[in-house]
Amino acid sequence: MTTIKMGIRELKSDLSGMINQVAYGGKRIIVTSRGKPKAALIGIEDLRRLEKEANRQAEKWQAWLARADALRECTGTEFVESRDSVEILRELRERRTDEIGGVR
Repeated sequence: MTTIKMGIRELKSDLSGMINQVAYGGKRIIVTSRGKPKAALIGIEDLRRLEKEANRQAEKWQAWLARADALRECTGTEFVESRDSVEILRELRERRTDEIGGVR
């Protein structure tokens, strides 16, 4: 998979061509503004693959949290930090989104 960095102005001048390169050429475009990454342009199949992987990871974490909650209930101890699992999952999703976006 080829990744291209491109400024917003340059992208606007040939948006149709760039969309076709992403959709049919298997490329990813990192859209920059003043040299800093702002967004990414990816094809639908690439997006579906990323979403499928993200959902798979979220399911693994949900299963792990359920097992941890069950273990805590069985032992009657509070060895696991008692935070809302929804909050934990939100934080994990944010980290995953950052990693997928290449922010980290």
